[in-house]
Amino acid sequence: MKEIKAFIKPNRIQRVIEALSDNGFESMTLSQAEGTGAFKAKGAKPSLDFHVTDSPVVKIELVCQNEEAQVAIETIIANAKTDGPGDGIIYIANIEDAFQIKSGDSLKRYDL
Repeated sequence: MKEIKAFIKPNRIQRVIEALSDNGFESMTLSQAEGTGAFKAKGAKPSLDFHVTDSPVVKIELVCQNEEAQVAIETIIANAKTDGPGDGIIYIANIEDAFQIKSGDSLKRYDL
């Protein structure tokens, strides 16, 4: 299994979610976040919570089978990309296993 974490511009999130859902990726976690890096958004300002300049981002997290990861990555890129700088980044990690909290069952034996 693969975990995909993508950090994208908030104005692209609806488009990305719809495209992922259309491609069979219906379970994901979304989080509002602040990012700091080489690109500073036009409206970037000092954060009230941190001592850095921030740009708003949305973090999408999803887990899928290894063979599905490339489709998810390509879908995110195609729908999050803009003509400007600072479109975001995608991280991929291997997941050894996952467990249902209610039953304690391993999800490794199920198709995610």
